Amino acid sequence: MEKITTSAELKNAIQLLEVEQYVSGQQLKDQLFTTYESFKTVNLFKNTLKEVVSSPFVIDNLIATGISMATGYLSSKILVGVSSKIVRNLLGTVLHFGVKRAGNPLQSVKSIGHNILQHFLHKKKSLI
Repeated sequence: MEKITTSAELKNAIQLLEVEQYVSGQQLKDQLFTTYESFKTVNLFKNTLKEVVSSPFVIDNLIATGISMATGYLSSKILVGVSSKIVRNLLGTVLHFGVKRAGNPLQSVKSIGHNILQHFLHKKKSLI
C-alpha cells in the first residue's frame, strides 16, 4: 500500500475501505440468509429426499424388494391356491419368505438381459 501524504488521499482511502466493508457486510448477510434457509426443517427434508431419490443404489434396492415380494406372493398363491390345508399354507409362507430372501432378482434380470443382448450381438458379428 502506498503512503498517504495528503488529506484528499486519506479521504479517498477511507471511502474505499467503507465500500469494501459495505460489500463484505452484504455478502455476509446473503450467506447468513442462505444458511438460515438451508437449515429450515422443510428444506432439510426436501434435500434429503432428493438425495435419496436420486441415488441409483436406493432405487435398485426398492425395485429388487418389490420384485422379491411380488414373486414370493405369487409363488405362495400358486402353491397354496384356494386350499385351506394348514400344511400347504405353512409351505406357501415358507416359500414366500424363501423367494423373498433368495437374492437380488433385479440383478438376475439384468444379467439375463445382458446375456441375451450379447448372444444376439455375437451372432450378428459372426454373420458379417
